[in-house]
Amino acid sequence: MAGTKVAVVTGGNKGIGLAIVRSLCKQYHGDVYLTARNPKLGEEAVKALKEQEGLSPLFHQLDINDLQSIRTLGDFMKEKYGGIDVLINNAGIAFKVADTTPFDVQANVTLRTNFFATRDICNELLPLMKPHGRVVNVSSMASYMALGKCGPELQQVFRSDTITEEELVKLMEKFVEDTKNGNHQQQGWPNTAYGVSKIGVTVLSRIQARSINEKRNGDGILLNACCPGWVRTDMAGPNATKSPDEGAETPVYLALLPPDVHLPHGQLVSEKKVVPW
Repeated sequence: MAGTKVAVVTGGNKGIGLAIVRSLCKQYHGDVYLTARNPKLGEEAVKALKEQEGLSPLFHQLDINDLQSIRTLGDFMKEKYGGIDVLINNAGIAFKVADTTPFDVQANVTLRTNFFATRDICNELLPLMKPHGRVVNVSSMASYMALGKCGPELQQVFRSDTITEEELVKLMEKFVEDTKNGNHQQQGWPNTAYGVSKIGVTVLSRIQARSINEKRNGDGILLNACCPGWVRTDMAGPNATKSPDEGAETPVYLALLPPDVHLPHGQLVSEKKVVPW
């Protein structure tokens, strides 16, 4: 099986993740893995795509908040395929605007999944990426909007081309701590846990792309963050402007960039265009 190409989509059992799996099954010349935290929901999604649409995705359990679950997936991919060709980090959460959960709790939960768990996935699976691999971290234009609401010093740090992963992690931890202390806005943070978590994903993607250039120069791996748009999902609600299939277009475009292409890399991409950070 080492000659077979393979794509992995996290959080693939519904919404944008499911639409990405559907699109890859139609366009990608290789195996496509729908992963989900809940095996029952994941298996049901795979079955529906097979029976209703004649597609042939495969399933593997993955809870991005569980390091052992990530490592189990990595071991499986290494053994069966010799690595990974396409990785789309789509899994994430967002509290509804009307949710009454205390803001510091929302901040802790949101960053734990959207930033820290995505970072864990990347730390474990990026070393398994094959030459000319494609990595897509699903971020959001909310990251860009939240960046504009940060204080000038934070904006400067988040835009820096030399910020390290350790520095970014400390800042994300500081945001959670500042929300606990009730002084996050005085410290220059915007009042959006989701937005800050996606700043983390976008900046992490910039750092990771730099790291790939340094460690694996010539391997042709491209890694980007993207915004799917405002999509009708459980997360965004029924009034959003895009269908899930439309939301899948930019992530899939980045996942299927041809092997002889060198850009975009380390960028935030929306509507298939680079957004200046």
